[in-house]
Amino acid sequence: MPDLVPTDSAVADIDALQARIGHRFERCELLDLALSHRSWCAEHEGRPSNERLEFLGDAVLGLIVTEEIFGRYPDRAEGELAKIRASVVSEPALATLAETLELGAHLRLGRGEAASGGRHKDSILADATEALIGAMWLDGGNEAVSRLVLEGLGPGIDKAALDPGDTDHKTRLQEHAARLSLESPRYVLRSSGPDHDKQFEAEVWIGTRLMGRGSGGSKKSASQQAARAAEHTLAGDTPTERAPDQLNPTHPNQDLGTDSVAAPERASEDTHA
Repeated sequence: MPDLVPTDSAVADIDALQARIGHRFERCELLDLALSHRSWCAEHEGRPSNERLEFLGDAVLGLIVTEEIFGRYPDRAEGELAKIRASVVSEPALATLAETLELGAHLRLGRGEAASGGRHKDSILADATEALIGAMWLDGGNEAVSRLVLEGLGPGIDKAALDPGDTDHKTRLQEHAARLSLESPRYVLRSSGPDHDKQFEAEVWIGTRLMGRGSGGSKKSASQQAARAAEHTLAGDTPTERAPDQLNPTHPNQDLGTDSVAAPERASEDTHA
């Protein structure tokens, strides 16, 4: 199968995909949209990407998992439930589900993204999984989506419950800083590259000290990597850096010499890692 997509022959058997997800679409255009990555849309003017469906799917996914863990663990506090949810809907967990569904083989990717291994990138697979969930919600409602989510991610819920927050480095860093009576961590994000292949770098600051850096294919991944590095810094494994006089990391929207910089984020902002 060629990796240059937009023809039907270049996309793996859609019937097989629908069998794996346990849902046959009545509105086939929703499935088509869920599989359309922005890199492909950049090469096909006027074709929308799956990003809006991803937005919807993220909310649907969070609701289903939240309802499940709320009922499954009646004695767990809100903070623990939040950590379990964050682990279950994390980028690696969603990418693993996508691999189980062989979702990558069906994605419409731009030539450059396909050539660089986009079908196997966690960030693309996780986003496509959320888009698929959004499409299924619109086409088949809660029943179809819940079955996929709970069968695909359910086994990870009990595992996450054994050690809540183990993969949620941002929350762990926030709690560690609070225990030490430090200021809340603040995140500065940089992006580079074209819109269809953005790469992100994150810095996490506590007060005027740079505590860690991270990078990844999404803001969430880069922020989690930065938080993980900061955890080691707080443990005394690595030195910290003071902010130079011309840089105030607590000031929003500073231009640090990259394509774009987001306002510093609070540690608890992201839905999945």
